[in-house]
Amino acid sequence: MPLPFLTAESFDTPCTITVEQSPEHFHAHVELAGDVEMQPGDKVRVHGAPIQIPFGTRQVFERRATVTRASPLARALTRFAAYFDLAELYEVSFNAGRIK
Repeated sequence: MPLPFLTAESFDTPCTITVEQSPEHFHAHVELAGDVEMQPGDKVRVHGAPIQIPFGTRQVFERRATVTRASPLARALTRFAAYFDLAELYEVSFNAGRIK
């Protein structure tokens, strides 16, 4: 019998992928169908062949994705680890520029 705090559930859903590769933009966005709310530790795997588009274009693809929900323990560990990742940003310093 699996332990509930270690168990993760998965489900498939349609998704839309928008890819743009141009001088102004270079991005890929995935939108899941429906009102799928992502939580810390959740994973999304998009199925299908790798996407390659010519430079200077924007294309939209329809694919299927598998969403794997994090278990309660994995979600708690992800939140805990994120605190330290955020604290790492505090150590960044900015200076006014070169001193002449």
